Amino acid sequence: MPSFPSARLAVLASAVASFTLVAGCQSNRPATPAASSAALPTMERVALGANGCWFKSGDPAFKAYRLAPELNSFSGRPRILIVPRKSPEARPLAVIQAEGHPARLQAFGPLLSEPVGARMTTDVRRWAAGDKGCS
Repeated sequence: MPSFPSARLAVLASAVASFTLVAGCQSNRPATPAASSAALPTMERVALGANGCWFKSGDPAFKAYRLAPELNSFSGRPRILIVPRKSPEARPLAVIQAEGHPARLQAFGPLLSEPVGARMTTDVRRWAAGDKGCS
């Protein structure tokens, strides 16, 4: 395992602790079939929202990044990765994943401690709850 400078490890640990999302933040609206609370449908909604609102929209905050969905997970943890646009094989800058029923969401990575991180967290929570709009 590569060694991390202690400052970077602290930032990553802080991001994991600070940005752990809980599926309990669902809206008060009645559940619809499109708002299934299992991990895969939740992450499908998140991936569609992220792709449409962050990447296909040409949002300048995400211009340097690329979406790498990994929804077909045999581990039971479908996820999406945000990677550098010009180096998609590089270490992910953000990972958003879910597991269980109801889905328990987690988001972590250095991008979440950047200014765009709070917006990402808010958007992911909305999409996980069934909202399809962009902020």
